[in-house]
Amino acid sequence: MQTSLRFLVFPLVALMLASSSVFAGEQHVVSPSRLASTLADHIAQQDANRVVIHEALARPEVRAVASSLGVDLTRATAAVDTMSGVDLQRAASAAQQVNQQLVGGASTVVISTTTLIIALLLVIILILAIK
Repeated sequence: MQTSLRFLVFPLVALMLASSSVFAGEQHVVSPSRLASTLADHIAQQDANRVVIHEALARPEVRAVASSLGVDLTRATAAVDTMSGVDLQRAASAAQQVNQQLVGGASTVVISTTTLIIALLLVIILILAIK
């Protein structure tokens, strides 16, 4: 009985020890360097989106529309730095359209550009109101 127990218990203990995480090594689904690279790309994209929004808010045409609507651009500009996710992407998209419409120093503001400026400001105001 003693001998058969040894032949059964010792191999089982050895098998359990060999399969423990100590012997498995560090294996990840995603490598740490790839994870760091993806995170850096995401942060760079968010920074680029913020730059686009800041550029649009700095335009004289946007400032004129904002003052006529009674929007505090100082507060709106500060809110851009706290934006993230879908809100940041939506505001950046609107700001990109505003910047493209006004590129080249166009002195006339057409209705569609004014509408884009108002949309950009409304997105930022809504985000401020939610937070």
